[in-house]
Amino acid sequence: MITLSLAEVAEIVGGQAYDIPDLPGAKDILVTGPVVYDSRKVVAGGLFAAFAGERVDGHDYARQAVEDGAVAVLATRPVGVPAVVVDNVVEALGALAKAVVERLGATVVALTGSAGKTSTKDLIAQLLRSKAPTVWPEGNLNNEIGLPITALRSEADTRYLVMEMGARYIGDIRYLTGLVPPRVGLVLNVGTAHIGEFGSRENIALAKGEMVESLPSAEEGGIAVLNADDALVSEMATRTTARVVYFGESDKADVRAENVRLTDTGQAAFLLRTPSGCREVTLRLYGEHHVSNALAAAAVAHELGLSVDEIAEALQSAGTLSRWRMEVTERSDGVTIVNDAYNANPESVRAALRALVAMGGAARAEGGRTWAVLGPMAELGDDTLAEHDAIGRLAVRLNVNKLVAVGGREASWLRLGAYNEGSWGEESVHVSDARAAIDLLRRELRPGDVVLVKASRSAALERVALALLDDAAEGEVAGR
Repeated sequence: MITLSLAEVAEIVGGQAYDIPDLPGAKDILVTGPVVYDSRKVVAGGLFAAFAGERVDGHDYARQAVEDGAVAVLATRPVGVPAVVVDNVVEALGALAKAVVERLGATVVALTGSAGKTSTKDLIAQLLRSKAPTVWPEGNLNNEIGLPITALRSEADTRYLVMEMGARYIGDIRYLTGLVPPRVGLVLNVGTAHIGEFGSRENIALAKGEMVESLPSAEEGGIAVLNADDALVSEMATRTTARVVYFGESDKADVRAENVRLTDTGQAAFLLRTPSGCREVTLRLYGEHHVSNALAAAAVAHELGLSVDEIAEALQSAGTLSRWRMEVTERSDGVTIVNDAYNANPESVRAALRALVAMGGAARAEGGRTWAVLGPMAELGDDTLAEHDAIGRLAVRLNVNKLVAVGGREASWLRLGAYNEGSWGEESVHVSDARAAIDLLRRELRPGDVVLVKASRSAALERVALALLDDAAEGEVAGR
């Protein structure tokens, strides 16, 4: 974080800086490090934000945080160490982030969408950091706490802030853009993630469109980057006074992909066409769905001054920065594990299944099989049964060899959809939990198999992928 005294922090957030008897000059303490809300991640010179949760009260860890290097605590009550006391820590974090970003003067790029936010954020960050110092969220810190925490990692030389913004309700993105106002706003897509809360895709579009409504006008430098291939997104051009730039495969896209194809290993290749030229690109990332993500990142980078050659080179070297998102690992015995278990919605599961089939093409020639280990997709409301049934049916149509549906009733609907589509019989199976899935896979996997693991975050299905990878590591040690 840029350097601020504790007194300055208190003034910004409307709080009171508290001294303690043996440190009467606490108001003059300088905060030089980042803000954290996990006392185990305290950095020397930083500020510890104490939240009172249902099970754990961060105030109880205030003294330990200071002993570990934090210079002070942001809290709702005096805690016996230097602190700024406020009524609401979340609101105080937001106010502090807004003030720091305003002083910094960095270009803020904000993005939202129903699917692909974190992967696209990682791509944009990797493109922009090749040009100048860039800050972006770790994982998917995209809410009223994660956003300020990310912004407060900025330092004096930061030139770009890449901010992922999520929403569960109408008004969420309006609030987040008010904390860290973007100059460039990107909307990826409007799908069915969180449709249980929103009620319809039209309401989701209403919420996501708050991104472009927040932008400065074209005369003030505002840029709205919109998906030309998604009608609900492209229509958002009417909701902004910013200059509109389109990406996609449509002819109306300013930055578009042509001749899209997958390599034998499942990585996307295409001709990247921009207003300033074109280049062939082959991504390191797996799956055709990353083409849209790459185009979105390319459009942002092009608007911020990167040449087509710089964009192409950065895209081709870009990897996955966030865990459990299409992480591909080949075990020593020839089994490939695709850990995409961080989260799931119908759009992302369909994309992952297509990537699995592409990756399994070469394996099948050698007798390998494709396995889809799928858990529940959460927050689909009245569409829950239909969407799980449709995913099961899609797995059959794509000719996935084995489906393992993990969990309760949603998993049973996955398996039933597959059975009804293709009368798979033994080719699809419903197991109760991750442990049962691990046991099954340990018995059945053979060299050349490709295993996709995917479910909503609440299912914690990454345990399956990690266990299978641990098996390989243990086997290597035992064989030495």
